[in-house]
Amino acid sequence: MRVNYGRGTTEYGPGVEVKLTGTEIVKAIQAYLVAHGVHLNGPCTFTINGELIKKGKVYVDPSGFVIHDGKMLDGRGPDVAK
Repeated sequence: MRVNYGRGTTEYGPGVEVKLTGTEIVKAIQAYLVAHGVHLNGPCTFTINGELIKKGKVYVDPSGFVIHDGKMLDGRGPDVAK
């Protein structure tokens, strides 16, 4: 997983990007299912729109923030006064 400031160019800031491998996305889906009482056992194949999951990205708008490894990344950028 890679968490960095985004490359957005809005007047409000760059936002934050969270990049995930396919394996990390599958683990997140499994955690969601367990949290909702669905437990999988045995080999599974996860697809989205019929395709195997290879990678993904979450973009957090400049109005939001991400906390990663105990540090806050403000969507408005690294130079925002805390």
